[in-house]
Amino acid sequence: MNTAKRKLKTVAAITGLVLLIPFVAMYFTPEVNWGVMDFIVAGVLLSGFGSVFVLISPKVQPKRRPVIAATLTIVLICVWLELAVGLFIF
Repeated sequence: MNTAKRKLKTVAAITGLVLLIPFVAMYFTPEVNWGVMDFIVAGVLLSGFGSVFVLISPKVQPKRRPVIAATLTIVLICVWLELAVGLFIF
């Protein structure tokens, strides 16, 4: 199997595992109240940013990959915060 396909499958699996956290938490506490759209948006965000990193990382020098990973992580967190609580007002 192609390494890019294997890495993209890994991104999908990790996305699924991360989404299991709020799914399970919804059964234990009323403070976590996600709807279907919340799971869809979170899945698209997580898998999208993970896929971008997987597809970009072979094209850059290995010493620059942590910078790209950190930048993508910061952008992901900012988008997530904006969607969750409206941190930035535009």
